[in-house]
Amino acid sequence: MKKFYCSVIVLAFLFLYYIPTTQAQMPFDEIMMPKGEICIAGMFESSRWNQYWEGDYLRENANIGTFTRQMLMPMVAMGLTQKINIIASLPYVSTEASGGTQVGQSGLQDLSVSLKVDWLKKQIGSGRLLFLTNVHYSTPVGNYLSDYMPFSIGVGAPEIGVRGIGGYKMDNGLFFRAALAYIWRGQTEVERNYYYQNGSVYSSFMNVPNALNIHGAIGYWTLQKRLRLEATYMSFNCLSGDDIRAYNRPQPTNKMEVSQIGAWAQYYIKEDRGLGALAYVNQTLSGRNMGKATTIGIGLTYQFKVY
Repeated sequence: MKKFYCSVIVLAFLFLYYIPTTQAQMPFDEIMMPKGEICIAGMFESSRWNQYWEGDYLRENANIGTFTRQMLMPMVAMGLTQKINIIASLPYVSTEASGGTQVGQSGLQDLSVSLKVDWLKKQIGSGRLLFLTNVHYSTPVGNYLSDYMPFSIGVGAPEIGVRGIGGYKMDNGLFFRAALAYIWRGQTEVERNYYYQNGSVYSSFMNVPNALNIHGAIGYWTLQKRLRLEATYMSFNCLSGDDIRAYNRPQPTNKMEVSQIGAWAQYYIKEDRGLGALAYVNQTLSGRNMGKATTIGIGLTYQFKVY
C-alpha cells in the first residue's frame, strides 16, 4: 500500500529575540502531501538560554537570569495536486525571564502561508533524486512590540522566502537532503523616532536584515516506514546589520548568525493515514547577536483525505 506521510516537525531558528515563522511541513524537507490529503497538527516548543552573543562575544546576562520562550502552534498542510502543496501556520508565543523586573510578552505572532512544488523525482541507482522549491510569505498578526528585545515575540516585519531543496532517497530507507533559502524581510515600526545603527537614525522604522538559510540532514525510515529518524544541521546568516552594543539591548536591525544541530523522531501510529506523534531537540553551537539556546518540542498530527 502506498504510504502517506505528514511531515510537520518544526525545526525553529531560536535566536536571542526572534523565531522565524515556521510552516506545517518543514519548509526545507522533501516530503509532499498527496492530492486531496490534509494534515492538521499541534506543536508545543520550549527554548531556554542563560548566555548570549554580544556581537561575537559570548557572555551571561545576570539581569534577566534564564530566558524562556514557549510556542504553541497550530498548522495545516494540504495537497492541492500531486505536485503542489499549500501550508499555513499561526504561532502563539510567550516569553519570560527568571530574574530582573521586566515582564515578557505573549500573543499571536505571524501568519505564514507557504507553497511547495515537487519538480523532480528520478530513479538513479538504488534510490531517487529529488528537487523541490518552497516559497513562503509571512506577516505580523498580533499587536506586539518588536523593539522590546529579547522579550519581543517577533520582529514585526513582513517576510518572503525562496528555497531550493535537493535530496536523494535510497530504497533501503536512508536519505540525504540539502536546502538553501534567500529570505527577504521588510521594515518594522517601533515606538521611538530615534535609534543608533552604526550612527544616529531619526526614524520610527527599522530595516530588518535579509538572510541566507542553509539546512542539511541525514535520515532513515524504519519499522515499515512508520518511524522517521533524522539528524540535522542548520545555519542562518543575516546579510547586513549591526552588533548589539556593549551592555545594551538587542534590536531588529542586528546582524544574526547561528549554527545549530538537531535530532528528531516522528512516528505514524497507522500505516497510512491517521494519528502521528513527533519529538525533537535542537542545540545552538555558535552565533552572533543571539542566545545560546537549547530547544525541545513535541507534537501531534492527524491526516485524512477530503477528495
